[in-house]
Amino acid sequence: MSVIVLGGGLMGTATAFFLARRGVAVTLVERGRVGAGATVASFGNVRRSGRHLSQLPLARRSLTLWNEAARLLDRDVEFRATGHLRLIFDADGLALMRDYARAARPAGLELEELSPADLRRRFPGLGPDAIGASLSPEDGSGNPRLIGPAFAAAAARLGAQVVDDAGSVQVRRTSAGFEVVTARGTFTADRLVNCTGARGGDLAAQFDEPVPIRILGPQMGVTEPLPHRILPVVGVWDAAHGAYLRQVERGNVVFGGAVDRTEVDPATGHAHVDPAHLPHQLRAVVRLVPALRHVAVIRQWSGAEGYVADGLPVMGPSLTTPGLFHAFGFCGHGFQLGPGVGDAMAELVATGRCDTPLDAMHVARFAA
Repeated sequence: MSVIVLGGGLMGTATAFFLARRGVAVTLVERGRVGAGATVASFGNVRRSGRHLSQLPLARRSLTLWNEAARLLDRDVEFRATGHLRLIFDADGLALMRDYARAARPAGLELEELSPADLRRRFPGLGPDAIGASLSPEDGSGNPRLIGPAFAAAAARLGAQVVDDAGSVQVRRTSAGFEVVTARGTFTADRLVNCTGARGGDLAAQFDEPVPIRILGPQMGVTEPLPHRILPVVGVWDAAHGAYLRQVERGNVVFGGAVDRTEVDPATGHAHVDPAHLPHQLRAVVRLVPALRHVAVIRQWSGAEGYVADGLPVMGPSLTTPGLFHAFGFCGHGFQLGPGVGDAMAELVATGRCDTPLDAMHVARFAA
């Protein structure tokens, strides 16, 4: 068996690694630089809390692999299980958290509910006007700049061919499988895995599988380095309006959320921040950590992410084309899932089955 994995972000590099680990001949093709697309623009959240219930088994599989990442990849990708704290500011948020916690428990996610007194005692200075919080202690964060290249390098050590800076890519179905024509050569394989992120819908449409997907850019920012005081990743039980933040070990506070994502030019794939959004975003950040009120923001950025209309990614085998598999459109929620996606896709491609349920994410839901 031979496989071409298209896309060198976290999903593609992880898929290539786990295929190579199974002894499959794999070629990873990336039009630009490995790990330099949406992955590197990610917040780095390794979060299960609040995730769609159908994704929790995959998220559990992925969390196990995040805990093993340093050993598997022979590199520290800065995964730290510091916990994921989600603050609650009103009765609606409290009801949302409790409903979710009950529904998620059968899938193995245990959320600890914190009272205001618990919050003040355990996390002083965070959300002083919050009426409570949830804590998922096994979750945390990783470094988006390290994880994709680490998976690609580990795949190469196992024999995978890694082709980056491939430029424009053309894919053809052949009698023997698939042919991928790039600026760096032509590659053939029995099977093809579509991990092309925000552009995944274009490739799916080429094989008569249209997916309603938009390309949008999140607005991210980072502060100057500060004394390290914030241990968990911090979010809000208000996905529509809440900010989120984490402090890296070097002291900078990375933040995002609270504002609308910006449109991305599909022709270039370039995403841009809107400076007019920053004041509102910072007000939301300061609500979480008032001590950040007078801190300098040193950089902002964005990235092109694929958002499927129903908020779920597309994962699994093609409905129209034998040998074609999809793993794209993770709607800005894919960083935590990345290692699990790679492992699950490698299992599916190599064996034709997957122990982790993926039916809710199959492209067949758009067939009508």
